[in-house]
Amino acid sequence: MQCAILWCNLGTPEAPTPAAVRRYLAQFLSDPRVVEIPPALWLPLLRGVILPLRAPKSAAKYAKIWTPEGSPLQVWTEKQAKLLQGWLGERGHKLKVRHAMRYGAPSIASQLDALHAEGIRHVLVLQAYPQYSCSTTASVIDEVGRWAARTRVVPEIRFVNSYHDDSGYTEALVRRIERSWRDGGRPDHLVLSFHGVPERTVKLGDPYRDQCLETARRVTGRLGLDAKDFTVSFQSRFGRAKWLEPATEATLRSLGKRGVKRVDVVCPGFTGDCLETLEEIAIEGQSAFLTAGGREFRYIPCLNDDSAWITALATIAERHLAGWPTR
Repeated sequence: MQCAILWCNLGTPEAPTPAAVRRYLAQFLSDPRVVEIPPALWLPLLRGVILPLRAPKSAAKYAKIWTPEGSPLQVWTEKQAKLLQGWLGERGHKLKVRHAMRYGAPSIASQLDALHAEGIRHVLVLQAYPQYSCSTTASVIDEVGRWAARTRVVPEIRFVNSYHDDSGYTEALVRRIERSWRDGGRPDHLVLSFHGVPERTVKLGDPYRDQCLETARRVTGRLGLDAKDFTVSFQSRFGRAKWLEPATEATLRSLGKRGVKRVDVVCPGFTGDCLETLEEIAIEGQSAFLTAGGREFRYIPCLNDDSAWITALATIAERHLAGWPTR
């Protein structure tokens, strides 16, 4: 066996405690790809003000969605890696699939070390981010590069930078939404909420917003929705900089005030449920909508272990594995 896939996600604290969350946030928010402020200005503020204030609040949020198996993001990422290996195995591919986290454990470097020790000569880095962003996709590439810089014999490495317009991925989203609607009926309005990024990032050339809009266009087109039936929004704003708009929470409040009775929210940019979907949307988003006058709120879960999604992921992987000795 010479080939492997490294399935990478953002990461999660080891526990829903202030200390564990502080360690995680320190690593995450120290990444210059995530916060593009000179370190000499940013790091003292991060360590002296932001982490002491933010860690306890974030820990309380994590506690709301933590499961007996651990962090939902960790659970889904690990399960997706196992399912992907099984799916590719059924198609005749002999390779290993390992999951890794950009921040937290298991780290990208530790998983690459393990694969290297096992004699793997070809590594496909496949990420849980369908839309490319410098703060996510490029940061993983940076981390792989740092590992390669200290490795004597570097395996052949390929990266999948995005699959926002992949037909299998978008069809899996459509099927997920349609299944929810078959079970509970159609809403008055659908919100497609993507993770936000500072507007400055897009002005510097990041294709993230355009790729989010393309994903939304494909999904809503397949669902047969008119422009008045849906809104594309951006969540998880952090700091004082101007972020992509419209903001998800403001959108939900506006819909409630306008008299929209039922809204459904789906998060196409997240391939597995996590804090941002289960707490920020399913709990806080619901509260924002109902408090503003809405009557019914439904959160449509992420793709998680959906069979159509795993099939699409396997097809994406096969496309990028072409020419490598996997059979």
